[in-house]
Amino acid sequence: MEDTQSVATLMDSTTSKIQQLQKAFAELESHRAVTLNLKWKQLEEHFHGLEKSLKRRFTELEDQEKEFETKIVQSKKILENRQAAVISSEKASLESLQEKRDAAVSAITIAMEKHTKSNCMEPAGATPEVQGESSMFDAKPLDYIPLENTEDNMKPFKNGVVEVKCYPDLVKLCQDMDSEGLHKFISDNRKNLAAVREEIPSALRTAVDAACLVLDSLKGFYPSEVSISDAKKDANLLGLRRTCIMLMECLSILLTTLELDSVSSLISASVKGRAKAIAEEWKPKLDELDIDANNGNSLEAHAFLQLLATFGINSNFNQEDLYKLIPMVSRRRQTADLCRSLGLSERMPGVIDVLVNNGRHIDAVNLAFAFELTHKFSPVSLLKSYLNEASKVSSPVKSGNAPPTTAQNDVNEKQLTALKAVIKCIEDHKLEAQYPVDPLQNRIHQLEKEKADKKRATEVAKPQPKRPRANCVGNGARATNAASDKNFYASRMTDRYPQYIYDRPYAYPGPADTHVPSFLGTSYNFPPGHGNFFGNGYHYQATYLH
Repeated sequence: MEDTQSVATLMDSTTSKIQQLQKAFAELESHRAVTLNLKWKQLEEHFHGLEKSLKRRFTELEDQEKEFETKIVQSKKILENRQAAVISSEKASLESLQEKRDAAVSAITIAMEKHTKSNCMEPAGATPEVQGESSMFDAKPLDYIPLENTEDNMKPFKNGVVEVKCYPDLVKLCQDMDSEGLHKFISDNRKNLAAVREEIPSALRTAVDAACLVLDSLKGFYPSEVSISDAKKDANLLGLRRTCIMLMECLSILLTTLELDSVSSLISASVKGRAKAIAEEWKPKLDELDIDANNGNSLEAHAFLQLLATFGINSNFNQEDLYKLIPMVSRRRQTADLCRSLGLSERMPGVIDVLVNNGRHIDAVNLAFAFELTHKFSPVSLLKSYLNEASKVSSPVKSGNAPPTTAQNDVNEKQLTALKAVIKCIEDHKLEAQYPVDPLQNRIHQLEKEKADKKRATEVAKPQPKRPRANCVGNGARATNAASDKNFYASRMTDRYPQYIYDRPYAYPGPADTHVPSFLGTSYNFPPGHGNFFGNGYHYQATYLH
């Protein structure tokens, strides 16, 4: 600012300086010996021009300086506001975290005190574990929901007693032996299904009879009013079946944490008899299974085998019949554990042979790794054989109106699906050193480029309808009623090109689907109308094996 004021002072003194210069010039002119061609008028105009130019430039610089200072002030205010907002947000977050931490610590402290008191006051002959369990769940209010994101609240405490529960209603439903309510609770919390599934074994521990509760939950697995074919289209029924399988799996997890005597009392002879009756009712229905069973993703076969494994009644059924069911569930991640539980591990080489003979090499590779049979069944050889079969050009009988390239398009689509499945299998089992994926990736890019080129060529080759002449007269005047002309044209287009033909999504051919394993990153797929059960978030069956 001092420099600006000094410049302004100097510019204000310009006039006086010019006057002094005028006097000096006049005195010089009076003493001149030779006449000067330069006139004072010219000098005065020159200096006045310089003065105006300097003042104008100085004014512009002042305006720019003020504008810059204004922007600086505004920027400082914005930064201050943002800083204040960040500080406020951090403070609120810290307060919230502190409150949640205090609540979690308080809940754990109270639970530990209850547990200690129950151990000190237990009557003679009572087991500490059972006393501790009952006190934990009785002392906790039903409306208490601790911190959701705290890992400690989802872990069992000592002796298998759960100290903090995220879903107290789940415990209450198990204590009340409410199987229908349990189904509804799992459906309502399908978005947090992973957390719910972690807590179901501990919640089942609080039930009066966990085995009977799980058996009660199996009601409605085969509704009498729904046929086998219609069941595949019923989203609610599919969700119910998945819940039944999950509950049997959770009961198996609970049984592994109990002592042998406790398991014997929980899975009593009467319970086994009831489970056997259900299995005998289900078994004949397996003969009516559709293509899903052949694809290795049958919920019905999985539920039947899980029922036998959970309740230990597999010895009541023919092992050969059970062996034949394994290919029906080969794509499900629980297959390996099921086979071990059912005592079918020694039969796995035969299962793998069946899968290979049916063109399901990916499933064969997964089972070979699961049962350490890769020395008998080379994964690389199986994958290469799978790709060779997928690349074979079939010659299906086509209708006379079908384009000649339809068969080749189907083969290319089959190759794309097979290549992606093989790459996923290689990555899952870390076979890159034995089977490099770069050539496979290049082949995928080539097929996708060919597919895109054919699609563009097809779009260009589509016939364009001719505009109808007015009144169907050869050289007559064009009709002036534009609205009616447009309606006529639209109706003709609708007749020639029905819209529904182009609205249907592309469906992969049957053989391609047969070879695509469920571990390609896909979960259960449900139609949009599935309102009550497990949309795409039902992850407990998401991938095979890993």
